[in-house]
Formats: sequence, C-alpha cells, structure tokens
Amino acid sequence: MSEIIQRVATKALIVNDGQVLILREANTYEEGTNIGRYGLPGGRVKPGEAWEDALKREVREETGLDIEIGQPLYVGEWRPIIKGVPHQIVAIFFRCKALGTDVRLSDEHDDYQWADPTTAAEQYDFMPPDDLVITAHLAAHQPAPETINR
Repeated sequence: MSEIIQRVATKALIVNDGQVLILREANTYEEGTNIGRYGLPGGRVKPGEAWEDALKREVREETGLDIEIGQPLYVGEWRPIIKGVPHQIVAIFFRCKALGTDVRLSDEHDDYQWADPTTAAEQYDFMPPDDLVITAHLAAHQPAPETINR
C-alpha cells in the first residue's frame, strides 16, 4: 500500500441572506472522489501559500466570487483514495460573506445552489464532513439557553 499523502485545505461556508452556497462535484473533476455530491467551496493550500490566500483563490476559481473571510467554524478531515493513492486531507472551514452573487462555476462543479441550511441536509447528498459544517453553523446561530438564577 502507498504511503498516505497528507494535505491541508481551507473551505468556505458562504452565507448570503441566510442561505449557504453549495456546489455539486462534476464528473469532469480529474481528482473527483465525490462525483454528484454537494459540498462547500475551497481546496488545498499550496506549500508556502498563506491559508487566507488559498481560501480566496480556491473560492474565486470554483465560483468566481470574492469573499470576506470570517471566523473559523469547523475542523474536519477525510481520507480519499485519489488515483489509487491514499490521502488524508485536514480542512479548516470558515464562515464567509460573498462580495457578490454572480456565481460562475469551474469545470470541477456542474451545479450550485443557495440552500436553506435548515433543510439542506435532507434535500442534498453531501460529501462528508461538509454536512457537519452546516450543522455547526446552525448550532452557532442558536440562541443561548436561558440560565436559571438562584
């Protein structure tokens, strides 16, 4: 078995008017391991590249959008087999704001949706761990439970 290749990635949960941007992986994506499934934009950080630059570059390449990067929301990983080689990809997901709404997809994706985060998991087939990121986003926006003063 091949040695595992480890990569670092940054991904964006882009929020606009309460909706989140999701992309469907196309069969034209050369390294695709989740063809037909939805996920969040973003990708691998190149060696020596600042993570902020990587996130902005990846989002621009995949969607044509410029973003404002917000707070980190989730850390996740997945272990795809890419062209027969095992990988471990560790990603930091950031809540982001789109600086426009004119989405232009790259050839890595064949559909996009501005989805309602409260129903997205039931409506779309997500690649892991992106579904968990949307759950974390919803949990972060719930009102804090009331405290009991004694």
